[in-house]
Amino acid sequence: MHRTVTPLITVVLLLVALGMLVLMSASSERSSDASYFVERQLIWLGISVVAAVVTARLDYRLYERAVLPLALVSIGLLVLVRIPGIGKMVNGSWRWLQVGPMTIQPSEFAKPVFIIVMSWWLARSMRRLEEIRYGLVIPFLLLASFAVPILVEPDYGTTLLVAAVGLCLMMMAGTPMLPLMGVAGVGLLGVAMLIFQNPERMGRIMAFLDPQAHEQGKAWQLANSLRAFASGELFGVGFGNSFQKYHYLPEAHTDFIFPIIGEELGLIASLLVVVMYGVLFATGMQVARRAQDLFGRFLAHGIALMIALQALINFAVVTGSAPTKGLALPFISYGGSSILASSIMFGILLNIAIDGERGRLRKNKGLFKDRSRQAS
Repeated sequence: MHRTVTPLITVVLLLVALGMLVLMSASSERSSDASYFVERQLIWLGISVVAAVVTARLDYRLYERAVLPLALVSIGLLVLVRIPGIGKMVNGSWRWLQVGPMTIQPSEFAKPVFIIVMSWWLARSMRRLEEIRYGLVIPFLLLASFAVPILVEPDYGTTLLVAAVGLCLMMMAGTPMLPLMGVAGVGLLGVAMLIFQNPERMGRIMAFLDPQAHEQGKAWQLANSLRAFASGELFGVGFGNSFQKYHYLPEAHTDFIFPIIGEELGLIASLLVVVMYGVLFATGMQVARRAQDLFGRFLAHGIALMIALQALINFAVVTGSAPTKGLALPFISYGGSSILASSIMFGILLNIAIDGERGRLRKNKGLFKDRSRQAS
């Protein structure tokens, strides 16, 4: 099982350990209690470990049977965040639900559920995907049922991520490219129109296009993010010695934690982080190839894409290659919902990997027995 299981576990453990280490430094100035965010993250990490172990041991085929209740609960939670008194607004967005002393972000948990729903449909309709109804209309309706509630929060980053993963899965399944690109283009145009009508989002676009002119405004985070990378040089200024964490980077412990890695640990460490996500993605693709059925294959592809694309978008944002979006760095950024949802996806991927390796062993044993009979 070492070919896929060991690399998956090793990379995720390294990312989580690095995240906790950097969080200790990045969050130390965020509260009067220097350990406040670390302690909260440790609680969520404990819950996430349990979730990862449970999902790793639970046969992934069970999700195929529970697809309807999973979808209804997930979409229902996405709708609830927009209801005053139930949903909680932070920084102009309705993304959170208050559950006792904790806040949860339903859009994070919608990611694995969305992958399950899309994988279920594509697997069961594989032979009919060339028909517009089965290969285009229904998959896009499923995609929209998750993307639209997330879009109206508004959360453009997660909407883009969900749409990208959905389109990739449809292409992998064999949906005809021309109509797929046509409908995707119409959807992209609609999102662009919403952005142009939103002064806050347009401000971010203008800051992205001309960061120097908006350095004291919308491009403040980006400017300080780039300064963090520049001051880190090859080997960093040393753990705990970040200058940008002193309120120059407002989200230094969440969405902009990667620049703190670059500043304190340097360019080489930053590149190693990128490599680790690359290894996670490549291993996820290998798990998909070895899956024992179509549902497992699409599920593994979707999870690998979701984690890798989210990391890629985060890297693009903090380096000025994309407009600012509120996407965490999986397994590293502070955030209970983020690390729990990522751990659930990791556990499911691990279960598919274990099942695939066992299937290969059974197949190899069968071949060995056949050859033994032929030899005798």
